[in-house]
Amino acid sequence: MSAQPNSTQLADKPTVKANSTAKLVNRLSALPAPFNTKLLSFVVGFKVPYVNTTGISIEHLDHQRASFFIKNKRKSRNHLGGVHAVAAALLAESATGLLIAMNVPDSSVAVIKTMTFNFVKRQQGDMRAEASLSPEQIAQIQGSEKGETLVKVALTDGTGREPIICEMLWAWVPKKRPQPQKSE
Repeated sequence: MSAQPNSTQLADKPTVKANSTAKLVNRLSALPAPFNTKLLSFVVGFKVPYVNTTGISIEHLDHQRASFFIKNKRKSRNHLGGVHAVAAALLAESATGLLIAMNVPDSSVAVIKTMTFNFVKRQQGDMRAEASLSPEQIAQIQGSEKGETLVKVALTDGTGREPIICEMLWAWVPKKRPQPQKSE
């Protein structure tokens, strides 16, 4: 299958359109490890300063999957010694948001619509967010300027358990709103 100039080929996956976010991520991913993920984490932290403040790092990001990580450090801890609920929410929101941003058309912007969190166990240690999109979701996002989709994300702690069950409903809308017709 030949790739178009404005597309990126995923291993064993259909050709997907590369927007400006995906093009930047692809350029940074071409750098040697671990510089590529460190630089990508820095760029995202510069664009979204709160991500930098909490110490979130990007382990993997492509059109289908995102893996983000936060160490259980003092600046992100709660009173129980674990990663604070808001830091865990930011971790999940960042992973799912960048995954959506990799796929939305450049003419659209991604916005979080609903975040649902159920704290089912006390978390221990560092936290990781693993988000993914199905090929059908990618086609839906890339094929329209406006829509919404529920992004799967698993939040696991240092023991490998999933102490927080969450769902993230993302929408994308045109960057420019249609101007109302002026009546004369």
